[in-house]
Amino acid sequence: MSKQAIEILKFAGKDGAFKRKASQFRNFISSEPGSKFTPEAGRYTVYISLACPWACRVLFYLNTKGLIKDFNPKTSSVAKDSIIDLAVVHWHMDSKGWRFPNGEDPCEAATQDPNYGFDRLSKLYYKANPDYDGRFTVPVVWDKKLETIVNNESSEIIRFLNTEFNHLIEDPKKRAINYYPTNLKEKIDGLNELTYENINNAVYKAGFSTSQEVYEREVLNLFDHLNKVEKILKDQNSKGEKFLLSNELTEVDVRLFTTIIRFDPVYVQHFKCNIKDIRSGFPYLHKWVREIYWNVPGAKDTVNFDHIKFHYTKSHIAINPTTVTPLGPIPHILPLEK
Repeated sequence: MSKQAIEILKFAGKDGAFKRKASQFRNFISSEPGSKFTPEAGRYTVYISLACPWACRVLFYLNTKGLIKDFNPKTSSVAKDSIIDLAVVHWHMDSKGWRFPNGEDPCEAATQDPNYGFDRLSKLYYKANPDYDGRFTVPVVWDKKLETIVNNESSEIIRFLNTEFNHLIEDPKKRAINYYPTNLKEKIDGLNELTYENINNAVYKAGFSTSQEVYEREVLNLFDHLNKVEKILKDQNSKGEKFLLSNELTEVDVRLFTTIIRFDPVYVQHFKCNIKDIRSGFPYLHKWVREIYWNVPGAKDTVNFDHIKFHYTKSHIAINPTTVTPLGPIPHILPLEK
């Protein structure tokens, strides 16, 4: 077995269960007095992968709130006067982690490292901390002024992106977007708790499991909770509301969207989450994910199905040793009926 396959299998412990490690950089960008990391235009670069659902939560915020300007989904370029800079890694991840494209291995929609010309994301981590001993994950918020990582935990990054740069956003409509409104905070936190371990992370716990017993337990729990969310959306629909908590998109919608948009193209076959697919088995979830993709301004551009499918099927060679990428489903997402 290759070294890369061994690395992938290490995601599962001796009991066959996948255990996600906690992120290590946990600082916040804040306008509070005395903050080490203050919101300033041009000070920060966000490093992401278009394949990664956690990173694409952050991209969703950057694009929909106007923190990046003129985002081109084909090249991942943004305007030079964007509030925050963007860097996108190659879709392929090997045993050394994420890397950037080069002349011999180009990658559409990936970028070079704009700050140091590094060939690997790991070098950014070691620049921040030469003794770093964790995984080299995305997203990463990099402070160009202090030359260090601010945060690499997506759930925390989206919280400060939601509010701390608002005074720098030119478009009043984008500035007014609030994915974590005060009156819904308790409900958002509760639904996040329900969906994170039981849906967002559950697809990985099923897909990376190396035990039949563990896999069956995790995949059944996943579909039990997909059914719970389906019921929530059915109830919302009966009240004339499009999203999980209201007629306005909130943080819990964004966090779940980046998982559900990947479900039919990848998780059904690659992670063996195939009891049902979204498009034929969950009518309200299916309507909800298409509503966000097609009708929320800026959402569609944050989804790159090539990066998504190539990453999973060609990087996880312990799961897919031939690295053949399935063509379906066709299309990756269906239209939203009028």
